[in-house]
Amino acid sequence: MEQTGSQPKLSQPEAFARIRLLRSPNIGPVSYRALLARFGTAADALEALPDLGSRGKTPYRPIAADRVEREVEAVRAAGARYLFHDQPDYPALLGELESAPPIVTCRGRLELANAPCVAMVGARNASAAAVKLARDFAAELANAGFTVVSGLARGIDGAAHEAALGAHGGGTIGVIASGIDIAYPPQHSDLQERIATEGFLMAEQPPGTEPRGRHFPSRNRIIAGLASGTLVVEAAPQSGSLITARLAGEAGREVMAIPGSPLDTRSHGCNQLIRDGAVLVSTPDEVIELLEGFTGAPRSSFRVEDAGAPFDYAELSKLQWGEARADLSGDITNLLTKAPIGIDELIRQSGASAAEVHMALLELELAGGIERHSDGAVSLSGATGD
Repeated sequence: MEQTGSQPKLSQPEAFARIRLLRSPNIGPVSYRALLARFGTAADALEALPDLGSRGKTPYRPIAADRVEREVEAVRAAGARYLFHDQPDYPALLGELESAPPIVTCRGRLELANAPCVAMVGARNASAAAVKLARDFAAELANAGFTVVSGLARGIDGAAHEAALGAHGGGTIGVIASGIDIAYPPQHSDLQERIATEGFLMAEQPPGTEPRGRHFPSRNRIIAGLASGTLVVEAAPQSGSLITARLAGEAGREVMAIPGSPLDTRSHGCNQLIRDGAVLVSTPDEVIELLEGFTGAPRSSFRVEDAGAPFDYAELSKLQWGEARADLSGDITNLLTKAPIGIDELIRQSGASAAEVHMALLELELAGGIERHSDGAVSLSGATGD
């Protein structure tokens, strides 16, 4: 857990407590930040967790310390290290997401994540023409100084990584849905190791974690969050690549797509993206032009939604835990269904302050009563998401 470079020293006990806090039941990126803002340190938040989660059906217990000790040993054994959300070297664009991972494990050249980044995603069963396009685009973008970000999947992802690694001037980042010590897919184990040594490899899941379906949308938000723009090379409808594009749009980033033949179902997703507001691109120069001039106001309009006013979680520190919340948690529960709804709407309908609503939601989340969604909405537990 030792921190290096320009990063500020985080004490070993607090770093350990932060990992333990994030690994505890029902704690995600938003609740983690809220707890840190409310209590100041992860150590103090851990002490308060049993009381905070007392509305659950079973007593709340943080994850056992020895499990975290084994995790830390596994990270070291993998040649990886931890990166915390409030360190200066944490990728700036990724940190703008409310759902940005508070802690990641990583290997390789961290500076690539703070260079201009472009995400490239597409079909696993890609056509030969699309694979060649991915290689050509990735090589030219990397030669122009961009870091190419992708998810190490078969097809478009792998082609983009390989081409960027062979270019001069840029590099590549692989974001994986497994632990930092797990190669997936297995046939990309050599490529993943090459990215970890020549590029930059990131994982949100603890070491030893095999990829599961629910991990891939989480990985996709990181891919989209690292980059000022996402390029979809080839994608079928309902594919994971379209989830990445949607998340990029919701984050206010550029969304681009290469058009394809209407006779090939693998192109239907890209063509639909363009109809829905993504920017049509046909050459790497068009991508470079879009991203070099990116100021935070994308030309694309694909699925860009107003997530509501950002909330300063430091406001939670002004409330005493338990203040004005006994009835509010019940009121919030009654307002919720399994359909996601924006927090701003809950604030309007409940008549409570933003801080009180966020505090009530934190308590409900710890008790396992709600789920948070990528666009900042919440729902009762059991809702089906992306």
